[in-house]
Amino acid sequence: MLNNVTFAYPWILYFLLVIPLMALWYWFKGRNSSPSINYSSLNIFKELKPTWRERLKYIPNILRMLAVALLIIALARPQNFQSGENIYSEGIDITMVLDISGSMLAEDLKPNRLEAAKEVIDAFVQARTSDRIGLVIFSREAFTQCPLTIDYSVLRNLLGDIKTGMIEDGTAIGNGIANGVNRLKDSKAKSKVMILLTDGVNNAGEVDPISAAQIAKKFNIRVYTIGVGTRGEAPYPVQTPFGIRYQMVPVEIDENVLKEIAKTTAGEYFRATDNKKLEEIYNTIDKLEKTKLEVTSYRNAKELYYSWLGGGLILLILELGLSRTILRKLP
Repeated sequence: MLNNVTFAYPWILYFLLVIPLMALWYWFKGRNSSPSINYSSLNIFKELKPTWRERLKYIPNILRMLAVALLIIALARPQNFQSGENIYSEGIDITMVLDISGSMLAEDLKPNRLEAAKEVIDAFVQARTSDRIGLVIFSREAFTQCPLTIDYSVLRNLLGDIKTGMIEDGTAIGNGIANGVNRLKDSKAKSKVMILLTDGVNNAGEVDPISAAQIAKKFNIRVYTIGVGTRGEAPYPVQTPFGIRYQMVPVEIDENVLKEIAKTTAGEYFRATDNKKLEEIYNTIDKLEKTKLEVTSYRNAKELYYSWLGGGLILLILELGLSRTILRKLP
């Protein structure tokens, strides 16, 4: 009954020490009381059994001590505190736009650009908690691999299924952004973010990348752009009759366009030349786009003295009633 209970005036509980003093007083009083009528001999009463009234003669004293104990506890004001937190989450909607063109198989990042990107994106998704995340892939065309969702296990499975060759080869950066805008434009989130990763120059698609960025700006979508690939040349696997052979191909990333996309939408441009740099970029974006949490703590006190006070008064009334009726002592 006293679990998780505190007292407003705990010092009053020291008065409970009066209870054993009352018990000693009743005991000494009973032993030292003098009889109202004296008999020369009590032998004639030996065969008489005590009545139920005699057996219950101490009940009023016990009830009185219990009543005093309950009233003392009530005066100490027992309370039960309920505490907790109200958490308000200002969610972020994020769309990953990933280039899956054939050039993403270059192995300047290990094991290749595409697998390195998938690994880092997977870690990024696992680090989020309450944000909706979607996934758009593009090469010559663009389509939605996963709509906005908080079911990260489904998203991660669909991310793992991505490979080059799913779409006709090419690099339609504008189409990728436009598809990402379609995923985010109707979002009610306070912050809408697109993370675009590519390793090439826009050479396909119906939508110009800068025009797509201007559309994203109209919908308050911030675009972070990432150019992935080493500087100079990168080893690229080529299938030959004698197996896989590697040839060095020039790395061509239209950084000016990617920078302009980021600038137009109030985002940032990053260049990832190796696995570690790519991981650092996503960690940076993760810190820049943290979900805003507002936590309000509360602590409510519930008064519990009513039951103790009521119990004490009931026992006191019961003691007075018994001691003046069926358990009344005659002088």
